[in-house]
Amino acid sequence: MSTVEVVEHADGRRARGERSRRAVLDHAVQVASVLGLDGLTFGTLAAGSPVNKSGIAGLFGSKEGLQLAAVARARDVFREAVVLPARDGDPGLATLWRTVRAWLGYSRSRVFEGGCFFRAAATELDARSPGPVRDAVVTALRDWDAYLGQLARGAVARGELDDGADVDQLVFTIDAALDRADLASVLLDDADAYDRAEAAVRAVLVAAGASGAALR
Repeated sequence: MSTVEVVEHADGRRARGERSRRAVLDHAVQVASVLGLDGLTFGTLAAGSPVNKSGIAGLFGSKEGLQLAAVARARDVFREAVVLPARDGDPGLATLWRTVRAWLGYSRSRVFEGGCFFRAAATELDARSPGPVRDAVVTALRDWDAYLGQLARGAVARGELDDGADVDQLVFTIDAALDRADLASVLLDDADAYDRAEAAVRAVLVAAGASGAALR
């Protein structure tokens, strides 16, 4: 076999491995959103993916490795569903509002079968001792809050929110409304939860100086 053939063979194996890994992770994040990260096992995933149990073990090495990879994949899915569609290049009120509505659409449409992956993971892990998986979820949630804060501060800088707006309180209230909508929809089957959450976020932004006309 020539050097070129060896390289092409290696590249093909690598590409197949990446496709298999992605297929397993796409299934894993759905399972975890319903059963929790502790519900992820090589056997459970093998039953619903094109890779057998030993193959999954070879891809991730350990249950913790699988859990960490699932959190990372969930972050990518979340970014693709919520952050990127709402981004317009400038942090500010319009992007913040689109992001809120994108989050509501992400939960309402069940991008993850069990609702918001990160709300479910936070509920599962909140009382656990610190560890790599818990730390990865904490980092994801803190990064989300930081992003919302960046958009809100951009809105203040652009004069779209009051100079004295308490950005940390805004982010806390927005998070609370979104999380409650997800919980009420998933657990309580409340069909009005997303409309109520949108109204709650609109009200808090208007109270902070936003124009109601900009929040449609």
